[in-house]
Amino acid sequence: MIKLFKVKEKQRELAENASGGAPIKKQSAGELRLHKDISELNLPKSCAIQFPNGKDDLMNFEVTIRPDDGYYLGGTFLFSFNVSPIYPHEAPKVKCKTKVYHPNIDLEGNVCLNILREDWKPVLNINTVIYGLYHLFTEPNHEDPLNHDAAAVLRDTPKLFESNVRRAMAGGQEMGSVINIGIYLLVSNFVLVSPLHFEEYSQIPECLYMHIRPSFEKPRG
Repeated sequence: MIKLFKVKEKQRELAENASGGAPIKKQSAGELRLHKDISELNLPKSCAIQFPNGKDDLMNFEVTIRPDDGYYLGGTFLFSFNVSPIYPHEAPKVKCKTKVYHPNIDLEGNVCLNILREDWKPVLNINTVIYGLYHLFTEPNHEDPLNHDAAAVLRDTPKLFESNVRRAMAGGQEMGSVINIGIYLLVSNFVLVSPLHFEEYSQIPECLYMHIRPSFEKPRG
C-alpha cells in the first residue's frame, strides 16, 4: 500500500511538470494539523489572527489580543507564533512582541503559560493556546511569574499594580521605570520622614526591599 501511494505521488509530480505547472510542495504532518486547527478556530471578538507572510507560510503567524476586561482593558497586544513541523507533538513557540508590564511576560517577550511548557499535549490546539494567552490578561497569575517585581506588586498591592499597568499602556514610561515608580509608590505608603529616613520599613516585602536597601541609613529590623 505504501509503495502504491509513492507511485501515485510520483505520477502526479510528473504530470504537473509535463503540464508546465509548478510542482506541488508536500505538506508536513504539522502543516496538515495546523491547517485543520486554523479552519476550526473559534475565537472571541477580542482576538484576531494574521498571516504576515501570506497563505503559503501557515507555520508563522501573529495573534492580536485586545482584552475586554480586567487590568489590561483597552490595550492591544501582539504575539508571534512559530509552529514546528512536528506539531502537535511540540508546542508552538510564542513571543509577545508588545512591551508589557505583566507578571507572566518578561521584557524579552517570553511568555509563562503552562500549556506552552510542561502541560502541553498533542490533543491541545492553537485555539486553546490563544484562549490561554487571553486569560493571562484577564487573570494574571502572580504565583508563576517571569517578571517577579510585577508579580510581587500584584500580590501585595493590586491597586498599585493597576496603576503601573495603566502607566505602561499609556506609553509614558519604559517598563523598568514603571517598576521603579511602583516600588517608590509602595514605599511611600509607609511613614516617610525624609527621602532617606523611614520610621517604619520592616513591613516592606522582601522582593521590593532589596531594590531600595541602599537608601536606608540603618539595617532593617
